Order: sequence, then C-alpha cells, then structure tokens
Amino acid sequence: MTPVLKTLYHEKLRASLKEQLGVSNVHQVPKLEKIVINCSVGSQGERKQAVEDAVNEVTLITGQKPVITKSKKAIANFKLRIGENVGVKVTLRGNRMYDFLMRLVRTALPRVRDFRGVAPRSFDGRGNYTLGITDQSIFPEIELEKIKRSLGFDITFVTSTDNDDHARELLRALGMPFRGKIGQTQQKQGEESN
Repeated sequence: MTPVLKTLYHEKLRASLKEQLGVSNVHQVPKLEKIVINCSVGSQGERKQAVEDAVNEVTLITGQKPVITKSKKAIANFKLRIGENVGVKVTLRGNRMYDFLMRLVRTALPRVRDFRGVAPRSFDGRGNYTLGITDQSIFPEIELEKIKRSLGFDITFVTSTDNDDHARELLRALGMPFRGKIGQTQQKQGEESN
C-alpha cells in the first residue's frame, strides 16, 4: 500500500514546487531521498543494556531493525574502548520513510510540551535538515511504563538538492512545522519582551 504522503508528493506537491521554485524540469524539483535516525547511548554505566534498549525502541518507532554503531576511539575518561557498542542508527527509504515522516509530523511533534515549531535554520548548507528529539516518549509506539532510560535522537532528512531554501520549501510542503519565517521569530520574541 502506497503511503498517503508519497501519493500527495507525486500528484500535487511536485507540480506546485516546480512552479514555486521556478525550475524548468520536473527532475530538478527536490525530493526526499532518505531519513537517517541516529541514537547514541553515551557514557552510561550499563552501556550494553542501554544499547539493547535503544535497538528495541528504535525498531518500534521506525519499523526497521537498526545497525549498532561502535566507537572509533578509546576514551579513558568515559571507560570506552575501541569497537565498543555506543549507539544505533537506521536509514529509512521509500514507503517506510514517508510513513515515518507522516507519524513524526502529525503525531509525535505535536506531543512535545510547549511546541512552537521546529527550528528553520538547522540546515547543513547542502540541503539536508537535522532535527534533535530529546525524549522517545513523544512517539505513540513507546509504552511509557516500559521506558527504562531517556534516549535522544538525531533525525536527518536528506534531500536531492544542494540548496537549503529549496529543501526548506520541500519539507514545509511535506508538513514539517517550521517556526514562522526566519526573521519573524526573533521579531516576535522582541515584541513579547517589551
């Protein structure tokens, strides 16, 4: 079954983005290529159990089993050796990518306390956007009673364009709730403090 967001992109959003961005060819319209979710357990005492919990929870959230990441350096202060398990990551493409994006935008992000939108400036200069999630409990798949430790995620949206403005318009069209316009947020904060 084709995800609703994928169908919407191909049938409506692509044509409107082509017109809005002023590109001549439909193949120049930016598209979402993959979503990479990275979770690091850091320097927790029970690192082995923390990695197992991260694998289980990321699997529940994404519907795909993650790869365990290993340390590249030995750091004595963190009691970390080379090759020790330090986190998990998963790369979503195709239908799973669109399903995850829809659940993130429509269900998970609105559950964040005092949510006013995501930062519009977190682009890397090459059209990729990274969003940090500090708590896994915003995802409805996670049962609150079973949470043993708080895990944070980095979610990176990789697009087919090198232009940050084009990537921002793509993500906005796909439903990403950016905080106002870039200059308006700071202006509103200044007015509220007066």
